[in-house]
Amino acid sequence: MTTSAGRFTLRSLVLALALALVAIGSAQDAGWPRTFTNANGTTTVIPSRPQRILSTSVSVTGSLLAIDAPVVASGSAGNGTYFAQWAKVADERGVVNVWPAGAVDLEAAYAVEPDLIVVSTSGADSTIDQLAELQEIAPTIVVDYGGQTWQQLATQLATAIGSEAHAAEVIADFDAYVAAAKIRIHVPAGTANIISFNGAGTSNPIGRVVGPHAQLLTSLGFVIEDPDVAWHTQASLRNDFVWAEFERLTDLTSETTFLLRFGPDGVASFVAEPVLANMPSVKAGQVYGLGVNSFRIDYYSATEIVDGIVAEFGN
Repeated sequence: MTTSAGRFTLRSLVLALALALVAIGSAQDAGWPRTFTNANGTTTVIPSRPQRILSTSVSVTGSLLAIDAPVVASGSAGNGTYFAQWAKVADERGVVNVWPAGAVDLEAAYAVEPDLIVVSTSGADSTIDQLAELQEIAPTIVVDYGGQTWQQLATQLATAIGSEAHAAEVIADFDAYVAAAKIRIHVPAGTANIISFNGAGTSNPIGRVVGPHAQLLTSLGFVIEDPDVAWHTQASLRNDFVWAEFERLTDLTSETTFLLRFGPDGVASFVAEPVLANMPSVKAGQVYGLGVNSFRIDYYSATEIVDGIVAEFGN
């Protein structure tokens, strides 16, 4: 037989447990809703901690995966595949490939039921033209991956998903990895330039000193040559590259050249170009591939680049 005192005690315990659960839930929801400042000057209100993120930009997905963001779907590269440096991670986490760059499928976006969508301002994987339609599906944030390092991008994304502490830990670990690599290498004398080599008759992007590739190499001890912005052939100037005509490459003066998207075996086509024969780096025999996955910098490709530099320039 349960007494009145017993029923009161039981009720008290149930009430205390309920209040405790409410308190835990409130603690978990602290900081929400929050307002995110977009790269296009607008703001987005994110009502609660995201649980299902759709990254429409394959170039941003790597940074989201690096900070363990709950990415459920992502756009892919123009060939319909993920970037090789993090494709295995995406597969292990079951990230749905919703469309290749340039072929947005709004029905696919609805189908994955995102509670946050990420859009980039530029690049072949940008869905900025579909921004209004995406905003009708879920809160949508806009970032500019071309104007910052992967660490800066990851920090920015972390503010949108409530993962600031974890992002800071990942970045600190990577910075320590770079510092350890720096003391293991011998940096050649003089300056270095960074080229995305496409050959004659087309633009050949040259890395700027404020770009993510240059900042990574600078952190390893290299001094980067800055291309003349007057060489730029596109309508708007970007922070990461100057799109230069092929012949402009001969105006570069560095003793060392790094080629994006190329491994060690890929430099032969660059060195064999007759027009480039008098480049200081070609004459010095100091042309190096920065890695087949090096064009887009994220945590995964940056780690590959650091490992490649150590392998090439290790003491």
